Amino acid sequence: MAGLASLHCAPTGCVSTTTSVTRRRSMTCILGIDELELEAFKTGKALSRSGTRVTRVKCLQLANRNTHQPCASGKFEGTVYFQYQIYPKPYFDASPTWFTWNSLTAADVHELREERGFEGQHVYFHLNHPIQFVRLVGLVVDIEVTKGGKYILLSLDDSSGACIEVKTEFRSVRANDHAEYPSNTVVDNLDVHMNLGHPTVQVDKQPIDIGSVIKVKGKIDSYRQTRQLKLERIFIVKDTNAEAKAWAETAQLKRDVLSKPWVLTKQKREEIDAQMQRDAIKKRELARKRKAWSARHVEKHRRHAEKSEERRLRKAKELDVGALKGSNVLPW
Repeated sequence: MAGLASLHCAPTGCVSTTTSVTRRRSMTCILGIDELELEAFKTGKALSRSGTRVTRVKCLQLANRNTHQPCASGKFEGTVYFQYQIYPKPYFDASPTWFTWNSLTAADVHELREERGFEGQHVYFHLNHPIQFVRLVGLVVDIEVTKGGKYILLSLDDSSGACIEVKTEFRSVRANDHAEYPSNTVVDNLDVHMNLGHPTVQVDKQPIDIGSVIKVKGKIDSYRQTRQLKLERIFIVKDTNAEAKAWAETAQLKRDVLSKPWVLTKQKREEIDAQMQRDAIKKRELARKRKAWSARHVEKHRRHAEKSEERRLRKAKELDVGALKGSNVLPW
């Protein structure tokens, strides 16, 4: 599945795609995009041929490329189009964004896309980068315990233009469970207690309240079509230096990784395919060995039961020697 992405930029050196048909054709030829795909993108219609999908995505400013024809005026807002492919999920482990904490903002999380074929799998996309885990840094603006007391919600504002709820669950302890747990939530260093109907939150035994700056790591979730973060880790940001460092990490991720599509080379795909085949062979071999072991185990128990029954019958026969006829019948 492929798509088109756009990068919007205003400074001199950007590419104009709408000033003239000639310039548009030149630019689409450079990027390998034909007129039909470009028009479908501009009108928001999906292409049916070859399974190509057209998507509009907000991205970072794209640096000038020597092959692009520059704008005549720096005031013109140009748009650069390029193609990308959504790879199947078995290839996601090779992605730089899949199994890592992605330093994003709340607005970024809300703008991530869901793609057809990945519904309900908690897989979201920026361009064709699959994302499931994110790291956010922001100000706590609300603390709430849901009705029923199952969840604690921390509303986070990171000045990106959007807020996001960070959700965690209270630890469920059985009546006869006397084990000691590090906290009363599923996050070991987060404790929440109710005081006169108001939640009191502690992180690493340090209280946090509205106005505290925290760093959270979690998995993207949604509730009633609104993005949330399912909390996995939480830390207190102690000073502005740590906060500025988090901003720098977010900017670096967007500049170095998210500003361009993820490209999986043919060689890398073949390596992954070969590894998947080897893993499948190992899995089948392990299943065969387990099945054989189970059969031997069942046969062993069967032989043991037969021998036990033979010993029982032999012992009973020895004990019955000299017994009176009919003594084995109980009276009414």
